[in-house]
Amino acid sequence: MPASVEVVEAAIGDKAVLSRLLELYQHDFTQFLDADVDAHGLYGYKYLDHYWTEDDRHPFLFRVDGRWAGFALVRSGAPHDMAEFFVMRKYRRSGIGREAARAVFARFPGEWQVREERENRGATKFWRGAIPVAFEEGETETGPVQRFSME
Repeated sequence: MPASVEVVEAAIGDKAVLSRLLELYQHDFTQFLDADVDAHGLYGYKYLDHYWTEDDRHPFLFRVDGRWAGFALVRSGAPHDMAEFFVMRKYRRSGIGREAARAVFARFPGEWQVREERENRGATKFWRGAIPVAFEEGETETGPVQRFSME
């Protein structure tokens, strides 16, 4: 297992890194959603700029032994929402994602929700193990949702 996992708040100077990682994330998602790249070969993420202009949006990057390994995009509020979460394949099933998720949850006390696409059963399994407290599970139009409180 890698020696260290670091969760850092992404600064505006990290926007290009986050944008590239979002491309990998969206590529992975094409197995669940019918998405195509644009004329420039990019998926794009229409809310990316909002993470530096809206107070309730919080971008985080993950580093493992100093190397970029993933990200989390959080919307704070009632409840806090894990809008997007990604760990590069190289680091999956190593505990990195669980550690990063728990570090993000700890930054925002209060009520939380985590949502998954119905077809993404691996994500549902991951979140059931990563959420560090008791949670309630329900359904949305698109799939499962876990709701819990962080003190």
